[in-house]
Amino acid sequence: MDTTEFRKRGKEMVDYIADYFEQLDKRQVYPDVEPGYLRPLIPDSAPQEPESFEDVLKDVERLIMPGVTHWHSPYFFAYFPTASSFPALLADILSGGIGCIGFSWAASPACTELETVMLDWLGKMINLPEEFLAGKDGEGGGVIQGSASEATLVALLAARTKTIRRVQSENPELTEADIMSKLVVYASDQAHSSVERAGLIGGVKIKNIPSDDKFTVRGSALKKVLHEDRAAGLIPFFFCATLGTTSCCSFDRLLELGPICNKENIWMHIDAAYAGSAFICPEFRHLLNGVEFADSFNFNPHKWLLVNFDCSAMWVKKRSDLTNAFKLDPLYLQHCHQESGLVTDYRHWQIPLGRRFRSLKMWFVFRMYGVKGLQEYIRKHVKLSHEFENLVLQDKRFEICAEVTLGLVCFRLKGSNELNEALLKSINDARKIHLVPCHLREKFVLRFAICSRTVESVHIQFAWKHISKLATGLLKAQDKQQQ
Repeated sequence: MDTTEFRKRGKEMVDYIADYFEQLDKRQVYPDVEPGYLRPLIPDSAPQEPESFEDVLKDVERLIMPGVTHWHSPYFFAYFPTASSFPALLADILSGGIGCIGFSWAASPACTELETVMLDWLGKMINLPEEFLAGKDGEGGGVIQGSASEATLVALLAARTKTIRRVQSENPELTEADIMSKLVVYASDQAHSSVERAGLIGGVKIKNIPSDDKFTVRGSALKKVLHEDRAAGLIPFFFCATLGTTSCCSFDRLLELGPICNKENIWMHIDAAYAGSAFICPEFRHLLNGVEFADSFNFNPHKWLLVNFDCSAMWVKKRSDLTNAFKLDPLYLQHCHQESGLVTDYRHWQIPLGRRFRSLKMWFVFRMYGVKGLQEYIRKHVKLSHEFENLVLQDKRFEICAEVTLGLVCFRLKGSNELNEALLKSINDARKIHLVPCHLREKFVLRFAICSRTVESVHIQFAWKHISKLATGLLKAQDKQQQ
């Protein structure tokens, strides 16, 4: 494919994607295929001779689309949103076209410098304390990670290194293995599984702090566990607070937890993967109060801020905490400006070496929507979630299971877990909308998340009528069985 054909095919692909979005509400949101559906439909090996673009694009529609779960459908209410916008798509095209691997400033100066500035822009949008910003000569700064899972792991590993060095300086007779065997990570019993995985990768113990009746961790609960573990000779070193838990979007009490972590010399990382985007709205910024006590903070613009995956924003108060943990400097990666103090080499801030020009997506989206446009988008989703909440509350057969703060509604039929499992199965088997569940204490709960950029009130009303109708059928069947 030469540049002439690329111009032609590129325009055709843009048209295909535009058509996809325009007609997305007409596609079945959840695929009707069985595991292994694709292998019999494609050859066993790659073609020896080139095939045409037309044939490839036809097979996208014929083979791929039937097996796609349409995350951007206005009838998709599962998990959490995954961001999508046309400015971000255009920036992704440009990033792919430039194709730099921006692991250091020298590898592509603009790739590094734009990222530093964009993370400062975003930090100011959510009113982060100055210590987290790079500015012209700050000690902190931001970096784009691939996901919140990566951010948690990076923070945990940096905290582990910092703690081992501190303990060894105080107790030179202790080996690294001695210290590692005593290190403990803490997180809410509502925290994302990625925190547990980070503990597994980091080779340290992890303990869940029990949450209260609102599914939030309080300072008293953390203090109790820390006291017990220190008495047992363990070394608490890392606490992951969650703002907007995956199950029900609850918020740990940072103002209680932060001072405890600071006093106990424990690294506090804040995971706000979904909820963090809402902090650009002044009315939701109070949910971030207490961030000033944290050592690191992360949220995903690729969830709810119209920046396509992957783009996970992470800030640290002291970037030296990361570079001290991850810095390796082989000759082939060195450059003449790295000791100048004027440049950032992001390879020292992350697990992989290579990195794409992801800050272009932020730059395009922030400029073409503006802060006000992004705030309107967040507020619209929150309004729609309360619309659905009100519909549920009007039906006495149902109950709301957690406070609705942002764009997630947790609800269920009053009754057994088996009844609600059957309701969810009937919803997803019908394939008109898509939901996923969670457990809140011992209850099986349905999660209704406002996800799509194109979702409107009409889609919320449709979803509720569909759920209500299926519930009526299930309850009638249950009554017949009991008779």
